[in-house]
Amino acid sequence: MYNDILPDSKHAHLSDAHAETVKATLGPVGENIQTIANTFYSKMFAAHPELISDLFNRGNQKQQAQQKALAASVVKFASHLVDDSAPDPVIMLNRIAHKHVSLGVTEAQYKIVYENLMAAIAEVLGDAVTPEVAEAWSAVYWLMADVLIKAEKDLYASDGVADGDVFRRGKVVEKHELSDAVTAFTVEGEFTQPRPGQYTSIGVKLDDGARQLRQYSIIEGDASRYRIAVQKDGEVSSFLQERIDVGDTVDVTLAAGDLVLQPGERPIVLISSGIGSTPLTGILRHLAQNNDPRRVTYVHSDASEGSWAQAQETRELVEKLGDGALKTYFRGDDQRVNVGELDVAGADVYLCGGTGFLQSLRDDLAQLPADKAPANVYYELFSPNDWLVA
Repeated sequence: MYNDILPDSKHAHLSDAHAETVKATLGPVGENIQTIANTFYSKMFAAHPELISDLFNRGNQKQQAQQKALAASVVKFASHLVDDSAPDPVIMLNRIAHKHVSLGVTEAQYKIVYENLMAAIAEVLGDAVTPEVAEAWSAVYWLMADVLIKAEKDLYASDGVADGDVFRRGKVVEKHELSDAVTAFTVEGEFTQPRPGQYTSIGVKLDDGARQLRQYSIIEGDASRYRIAVQKDGEVSSFLQERIDVGDTVDVTLAAGDLVLQPGERPIVLISSGIGSTPLTGILRHLAQNNDPRRVTYVHSDASEGSWAQAQETRELVEKLGDGALKTYFRGDDQRVNVGELDVAGADVYLCGGTGFLQSLRDDLAQLPADKAPANVYYELFSPNDWLVA
């Protein structure tokens, strides 16, 4: 699922009265938004236990990652509505929309979120939530929801499926270790063609009966076959590595994700860290298989050569490129990625890794002089907080 047109956040406007109320209360809401988010999820899961069992990732909830993501997104969108100097959150909204369609989220679920979020705001802020305040923040929520609902409907339509109809059964046909911590799985089923860099949600039924989901980038794939890399980390990944074998079936969602290879003639620089190599290896594979004429540089950071799960595959793909280069940095050898050593001038740069890695690299790229700066920087993280670095 993919759409070249970004969500339309520019036409979302509050009334003058609502804008004044949101401005006046943005501080208190922002200061308490983490508590509000925690209260919201507690209320929603108490009323709808099926959501934590079958839709939301329990590991993210335990780490409060999902709560932080919700808090950041609501405050950022509200700031955009009342402050003309605030950045347009369109990239954040696009990323959220892709995450949602990969989980099969539909319009009806927004009402559930609304009811429990407003109840949480009222509980945390108490008497400060007058009818006027509740009405203004309701307007903020539904403006944001309307933008997302429209974007998600367009994404479902891009693959010709009904809203939420993204789950398919996939049969595991290959499984092999890439490193001590990472295992590759290939699943076959009636899917749709992924774009280079996209991901799929894999669902498994755990011993307590919960169907838990986690998103994994697609190394390579077509409409009937996805190959993913699974690093042992969390309930779903551990279950896949320890309990799922060739011949077993799992839930697989149609490919989604906003980090995809962009067309053009500019040089390409792919920079990854750890398991962040997975989507960029997918992009690299597409470039190599299609004899793309663009100059490609692949840069990877890892603990060591041995921990780099896609080392062999990456080296082979770079060799297939007529004008490709590979640079590696291993922390065990006290090496760190130095953008000053890279030729990124006028290039499309793609980043994938942990939050700290991405924030550091984005800052370093932003500080380059104009004649050495990239044309564009695209990125992906494996965290619900990915829009925090937008």
